Amino acid sequence: MMREKSKTDASKKIDTKLLVKKGSEQAAKKPRKSKAGKDPNTPKRPQSAFFVFMEEFRKTFKEKNPNNKSIAAEKAPYIAKATMLKADYTKTMAAYNKGQKLDGKTRPIRA
Repeated sequence: MMREKSKTDASKKIDTKLLVKKGSEQAAKKPRKSKAGKDPNTPKRPQSAFFVFMEEFRKTFKEKNPNNKSIAAEKAPYIAKATMLKADYTKTMAAYNKGQKLDGKTRPIRA
């Protein structure tokens, strides 16, 4: 009667790929080759389907919406708010790094 292999029998086998090389075995490795330079005359890869689509779509969108040149006016309030928040953050971080009080709380100073 043949006995089936149990999980413990399988785990007893040593996987040679997982063994760590030590000492002289690592020193015996060949030095790595440097990467070959890129040939400037190599042709460029072709565009993906999405970029081919977007190239055509941009042309048709600009024809249908000639007045949609910039959205800077729509972005302006958000940019202003972001700069205010960034300035507040930098002040808070400077105070935090110095160990000063922040909103009535103190941070322990690192040794």
